[in-house]
This record gives sequence, C-alpha cells and structure tokens, in this order.
Amino acid sequence: MPIIRVAHLEKLFGHLHVLKDVSLTVEAQEVVCVIGRSGSGKSTLLRCINFLEQPTQGTIEVDRLTVAVAQHRLSKEQKQIIHQIRLCTGMVFQEFNLFPHLSVIDNLIEAPVTVKGMPRDQAIVIAEKFLDKVGLMEKRDEFPTRLSGGQKQRVAIARALTMEPKVMLFDEPTSALDPELIGEVLEVMKQLAKEGTTMLVVTHEMGFASEVASRVIYMDEGQIIEEDTPDQMFTAPRDQRTRQFLDRLLRTN
Repeated sequence: MPIIRVAHLEKLFGHLHVLKDVSLTVEAQEVVCVIGRSGSGKSTLLRCINFLEQPTQGTIEVDRLTVAVAQHRLSKEQKQIIHQIRLCTGMVFQEFNLFPHLSVIDNLIEAPVTVKGMPRDQAIVIAEKFLDKVGLMEKRDEFPTRLSGGQKQRVAIARALTMEPKVMLFDEPTSALDPELIGEVLEVMKQLAKEGTTMLVVTHEMGFASEVASRVIYMDEGQIIEEDTPDQMFTAPRDQRTRQFLDRLLRTN
C-alpha cells in the first residue's frame, strides 16, 4: 500500500485548468522528485495533497487516510480526515514561512503545542532533537531576522519534523536561496533520505534528484508527462517535451 496515492486529480482556478487528471503514488521511505518548468502545476500538486488547496476533483490518500473530492463542499467527516492528513504531512515552503516575532525554538514548538496539545516541555525536547539534526542548536534562541536564508530553511525543515510526520513535502526548498547556501539545505535533505524519510520534492536541483530520488516525475501544463528512475530520466528521456526541458536546463546551467 503506497503511503501517498493521488488518483485523477483535477484543479481549476476559475477557468484556469492547473492540474489535469494527475495520478501518482509514493511508497514509504521513497524519495520522489517532481521537475518541470514554472507554471506546470508542481507546487499546486503538493498543496492539494495536504489540502492547502482544495482539489476540484479526485482522490487523495495519505497513510490510509482518504478523501475523495467530487463536489465543491466537503462533508464534516472529510474535513476531519483532512485535519488528520495535515498532521501526518510536513510541508517545507520556498519562502520559509517562519514567524518573525517568535524565536527559533518557539517557531518549532508552536504547532505541537497548539495543534497537538502537547505539553510545552515535551515539545521543546522534540524540537531540540530536530534542531540538532539540522545543525542549528546554537541558534535556538535567535529570531529569524538574524538567520541566513540557508539557516531559515533548515529551521523550517526542523519545524516540519517536530510534528513527526509520516511524509515530508518540499516545495522548491532551495529556490529562494543564494547559490552558496543551497548546499547546506540539500545536505540536510540527503541525510533525511538516507534515514528513510518519505519525501515528495518539487525541485530544480537536478544533481540532488539524480543522487537521491527513487523516481523522477516530469510535469508540463498540469499533466504528468513522464516518470522514471533518475538514470533513465536524465540520460534517455522518452518524451520529446522532457528532452526539450532538460536540454534547456542544461544549457542555462
């Protein structure tokens, strides 16, 4: 049983058809990277999986929690399941989304305390464990304004891990970083992959995808065009659109 299963997902923003009959699975402890040009629907896909965006139609299943959307209004039972899905999915955004008025440690414990009802002392122990994992224990009492972009993103990863999710979703986690800071974030993600963390990653970092991913998915115009192992995808893609995208990316870099 896959830990993530998306079936026939559709998403419309007004008349704009952003996702078109998207289906995919992710197995436990698998790392799947999603690539494609800007505007291809990659970020919307992630946001639909944890219902930051409500799908127009389709089925989302995370850790055997299933919501089938066939109409605009969700039932009370569906909303309860969505809450459970959000509890078991950690999300890391492009722009960090840290609370600027809270210290690093308070950013980390906010969700466990307010959403899970965890005692503050217990939440701090868990938060410190993950701060140490991302190499930022010495920044425990700093505020986000005093951190570099790479440090902010590592704090954001630790914050997501503090909820102890079953799945980690990464939405282009290095795209807002200066080039010299990208490596420190990717190293944390590589370590998570080695430890068996289930990850669905939207990324433009082809080196990371080649090294870490179990599978790579190429999206274009709201559809999954091709998916394969990194070796096959990056050396001999089958679809012309995939080849054109990768050729253009290699020329740019």
